[in-house]
Amino acid sequence: MRCYLSKILGERREKIAVVSRKTGINVNTLYRLYNETATRVDLEVIETLCNYLEIEIGELFEMEKRKG
Repeated sequence: MRCYLSKILGERREKIAVVSRKTGINVNTLYRLYNETATRVDLEVIETLCNYLEIEIGELFEMEKRKG
């Protein structure tokens, strides 16, 4: 699964620390999403992030096709 948080924040020139402060999402959770190292994320975090960024979940996450 791909997470486009780094791309979205880069385009908007927003910092993880600011997003964390404004949303209440733990900064470490945001870093894991940003670096695509998160193995699980609460639905509440996804909802909060999508609402804050004013995007749909499909703009934040994308399923990658499995190889072979």
